[in-house]
Formats: sequence, C-alpha cells, structure tokens
Amino acid sequence: MMLAQLVEEFAESVAAQTDAIWRGDAKTGNKHANRYIAAFKKLRAHGDAGREALAQLFAHPRMDVRTAAATYLLRYKTAEAKAVLEDAAKGEGLIPFGAQEALKRWEEGAWTLDPE
Repeated sequence: MMLAQLVEEFAESVAAQTDAIWRGDAKTGNKHANRYIAAFKKLRAHGDAGREALAQLFAHPRMDVRTAAATYLLRYKTAEAKAVLEDAAKGEGLIPFGAQEALKRWEEGAWTLDPE
C-alpha cells in the first residue's frame, strides 16, 4: 500500500470512529480505531517518510482527523502538532477534550504513541 493510501485509510478510519461514537456505536467505533492504529503502524514502518505523509493531515478539514494525526506525531513534529492540538483544545466537546488530554500526556512525559 502506498503512503497516500495509508494516510487516506487513517483519515477515513478516524472520521468513521468519530461518527460511530456520535451514534453511540462503540463496537463499530473500536473497529475503526483498530484500522487507523494499523494504518499508523504501517506508516511508521516507512520511517520519517511515513510520518511526513501523515503530517499532511494537519490541514484536514475535520478537527478529529487533524487532532488524531497531531496526537500521533507529537514527538516527530512537536511544534506543529502542539499547535494543532492547542487550537482544537480551545473548543468544547469530545474532540477538544481528546486534544487537551494528548497535550497533558505529552507535558507529563507519559506520551508513548510513536517512541524513537
């Protein structure tokens, strides 16, 4: 699978998980979460080229997709990822809360999604 396809899989799965959560369908949401986690692992296997590809999602129109990509790329693109998360964290609701939690884990040194 090409990098662009993996990035698309990540974005679509994050969006589908969010939509499932809004419908109250946790089972489907978890299935989509597993898909974007798998897509990230495949991107990470490509090293920094995969990370750069995922960083394109920082400009995605959906906040959930932007914040998910930023959460995974905090170590690799710290300043840019923090900016995306800080912007999202200003809002109210599930996605802003997730952004706040990601920033909190990062500041605490407990963030481990993409270790070196």
